Order: sequence, then structure tokens, then C-alpha cells
Amino acid sequence: MGGASASFFYLLLFLWAQGAAATGLGFTRRDFPQEFVFGAGTSAYQYEGAVAEDGRSPSSWDTFTHAGKMPDKSTGDVAADGYHKYMEDVKRMYETGLEAYRFSISWSRLIPNGRGAVNPKGLQYYNNLIDELVNHDLPQILEDEYGGWLSPKIIEDFTAYADVCFREFGDRVASWTTVNEPNIGILASYDVATFPPGRCSDPFGATKCTAGDSTVEPYIAAHNTLMAHGSVVSLYRKKYQAMQKGVVGISIYSFWSYPLTNSTVDLAATRRCKDFFFGWILDPLVFGDYPEVMKKIVGSRLPPFTKVQSELIKGSLDFIGINHYYSLYVNDRPLATGV
Repeated sequence: MGGASASFFYLLLFLWAQGAAATGLGFTRRDFPQEFVFGAGTSAYQYEGAVAEDGRSPSSWDTFTHAGKMPDKSTGDVAADGYHKYMEDVKRMYETGLEAYRFSISWSRLIPNGRGAVNPKGLQYYNNLIDELVNHDLPQILEDEYGGWLSPKIIEDFTAYADVCFREFGDRVASWTTVNEPNIGILASYDVATFPPGRCSDPFGATKCTAGDSTVEPYIAAHNTLMAHGSVVSLYRKKYQAMQKGVVGISIYSFWSYPLTNSTVDLAATRRCKDFFFGWILDPLVFGDYPEVMKKIVGSRLPPFTKVQSELIKGSLDFIGINHYYSLYVNDRPLATGV
């Protein structure tokens, strides 16, 4: 399912190709352990295109990009045209020697109204794509109805969406990621407004926002995202896992952080950075609660977990996906009072 603002369900399909030689780089597949998997990934909005075809409803990304909020004014209306060219793309995957392909299922294409009826054309597309392989948007309607990830109502609708995915595709999909990179997606959506729905407040936004509160809304959206994840994992384990033999987890955006100096304050700042960026999402899923430093600093702006909620999310993953991009140095810089 995607980030907290753009919801997709991510799947990992293993293609089990043979070679994957990269002789031009001086190594081959045999230079890597057998369990090392080479693959590639796409997200629905960046890949599919066909935004107004075969019953797909507008997603929050459509609304965001059509308002001209991307720096280059681009949209995903055509994107890579994967909706029409997926057979060519799968052929290239085999020719390249990929062993895995990670893609997302657009909520807006599969269940255009956000809940209820399944779009048969959308279902057919994903079935055809998965069959071809075997051979990562929130519906705008839910954003308009109740504010999307800012409302706990999203939990029930997201779980119903996942239920359709498990039921229709689970016989051929072994690995599921509920939410992709929620730790960065939530900040982009509700703190700096570079992702839909583009909410923020001064002085944090990358642009001038007309609505939002950067000091509160990211924590609310993350809380609802974690609860939706826990609900989906519970559903899968109770209803599908024994029969389908799959695994379900979550993927986070990763940069590793190092202290700029060995000073006590820089070491502490680096620890805070890790707690706020990784622990924000992973601590609740492993330990059942947010990191202590977050609770101390964020205070009442951080929604608490009830005992029942904590029990639901604790241990609600079979794996942790890490999308690692870069590393950075951290130094201590106290924030202004009230921030």
C-alpha cells in the first residue's frame, strides 16, 4: 500500500531468472551468495499511467500534480505507460535477468470508490500482470470524505482494500508490504507538503500551504498508518497466511546517521535522529510503543496507544524492508522554544 499519503499495496514477486551476468562490471551472479536477490521496483502512479482509463478514479497524487505542485509541473497521466506496456516490461525483466520485481497496486484503480465494489478492469490488469510475471495512492474520494490518513476511519477501509488484494492475488504472491516508506512519506505529506495532500504550516513547508499543522498532523497520520498496518497483518494471519504461506511486513526509508563529532551532545543528537526516523515506525511494531525520547519531546502531540492497540501492532511483521539511500552526519542544534 504506499506511503501514508499515497497508498498502494506492495508485492514482491520472485522471477527466479538464471543468469544476471554483469560482465561489463567485472562480476557475475556467481560472485554473490545464492540467497542474494537482484531485482527492481516500481510504484503504480510513477509507472502505470492511464489515469482515466477503465474505471480508475482520481487519486490524491492526481489532484496534487494537476494543481501544478511538482517542480517541473509533471504528472503521472502517462508515466511509463505500464498499464499498456507491462508485457514488454516483463519480457525485459527476464532478458535482464532480474530475480524479483516489487510493484504496487493502486487503490484508486482496484477499488475506485475507496471502499465497496471492486473494479473488474483494474482487477484484470493486476491479474494479467502477475500472471505475466509468474509465467506501492489513496483514492481522492476518501481524502475528501474524511481527510484520509488523518482519520481513524482509514483503518477499516485500508483493511478492506488489503482483503481484496490478499483474496485475489495471494495465490501467486509470496511477500507483501503494507506501507512503503511511511517515515518519509508522512513527513512529505503533512510536514513539508511535497507529497499529496500537501498539508503543512509555517515555517516548515517547502511551499505556502493553505491548510495543515506540521507540528501535529504527521504524528496523527503515522498513528493511523501503524494501526492500519496492524489491522492488515492481523487479517492476513487469521484468514490467509496458513493457506497462502506468504509473509507480510513494512518497508521504511533509510539513511544511516553518524555523529559529526564525538561530543556528548552530537552522540545524543544522533540517537534522537534514529529514534525519530526509524523508531517512530519500528518501535511500535517491535515493542508496542513509541521511543521514550519521542514521548518526552513531542508530549501530548503524540497520540498514545491503548493496551488493545499496542497488542495489535506489537510483532505485526514477518520482515522489515529497508530502502537505503545514503548516510549523513548529525550535530546537535536545539530547536526554538515551542517547535
